[in-house]
Amino acid sequence: MALSADHPRLEDAIGLLDRLIAFPTVSFESNLELINEAAGWLEAAGADVRVWHCEDGTRANCLATIGPQKDAASGKGGIMLSGHSDVVPVTGQSWTSDPFAMDRRDGRLYGRGTCDMKGFIAAAIAMASDFATLPLARPVHIALTYDEETGCLGGRQLVRDMAAEGIRPAVCIVGEPTSMRIIEGHKGCYEYTTRFTGLAAHGSLTHQGVNAIEYAARYITRLMDIREQLKNSTPAGQRFEPPYTTLQIGRIEGGVSRNTIAGDCAVEWEMRPVQTEDANHVKAEINRYVEEELLPQMRQRAPEAAIETEVIGEVTGLEPASESEARDICAALTGSAQTDVVSFGTEAGLYQEMGTSTVVCGPGSIEQAHKPDEYIEIAELGRCLNMLEGLKARLTA
Repeated sequence: MALSADHPRLEDAIGLLDRLIAFPTVSFESNLELINEAAGWLEAAGADVRVWHCEDGTRANCLATIGPQKDAASGKGGIMLSGHSDVVPVTGQSWTSDPFAMDRRDGRLYGRGTCDMKGFIAAAIAMASDFATLPLARPVHIALTYDEETGCLGGRQLVRDMAAEGIRPAVCIVGEPTSMRIIEGHKGCYEYTTRFTGLAAHGSLTHQGVNAIEYAARYITRLMDIREQLKNSTPAGQRFEPPYTTLQIGRIEGGVSRNTIAGDCAVEWEMRPVQTEDANHVKAEINRYVEEELLPQMRQRAPEAAIETEVIGEVTGLEPASESEARDICAALTGSAQTDVVSFGTEAGLYQEMGTSTVVCGPGSIEQAHKPDEYIEIAELGRCLNMLEGLKARLTA
């Protein structure tokens, strides 16, 4: 039976979303104003709230717990509703309305983060006071993280901080935009920045310099060769689209002028492996190429030359599980037993690694994410609220 689009908390959720959109929580920028306000809402609803700051104090995660404070209460672990508070930039995009002022029109809510993924956060917070009135047999946790879009940095810290306090939910629903479909698997997401240090010189004296851009180009070419190899090593039965591990270059920066041999260059790249073995193969092959070919050649002329790779994030994928309480719960709540896999990454794999049964299921379409005029259908937000409404029986039984 399909979820209804009507819910008594719908206007509350829309009002919360309006406020959440007003916080321009672009990744790597502070999200503290949003976190502090959300923490206040959740405390007022009756939640026990923890706020954990990142190392430099500019960003934070929030974990709100309603019900028993121990996940093992009555022999059942808690259920966590997880969403990231950061959004991607709007720089260079052409919007028809202010991206940080929610615009309601034609049955849709427009604004940066409406579907990815402040809509789910608004729905979860709107339901918090309802959860707090129930005689809960197992806790419900509402988690808000920072910097998911840039390597799941906040999610990795959240897992560590929860473990330190002995918090391990039995179930997690990550509310990324899936059009309320149940996603039981996705690829990993590994992100890197590789920096090349050569030797600058006048453009006419190529025999005296070491062109960092040229060596970066050779590095990229080798990555592309490895990418083609991966297409031929796809495990049978993959449901991903595309079914193989992908690898792509996102950004290159280097040099100062066309008549100067570039002394520096940086390459930002990522891969999305369908299996850990692929990621290990990529890293081993490119490192061998650097150590055996590129660096020795660079250092013949410039002993100080260097190639260094910074790990921005290595987030494991979500593996479909033969038995999954999270999948079973969402199937019962949404009225659909159909599951799928996706190629985009989420924090779900982090939670699965800590022993929590995890799926991805949330309002909005990934096709609207990261684009100008991002939006979520109001009806979709209502369906999300009705899914969360169904959790009440699961939390009190």
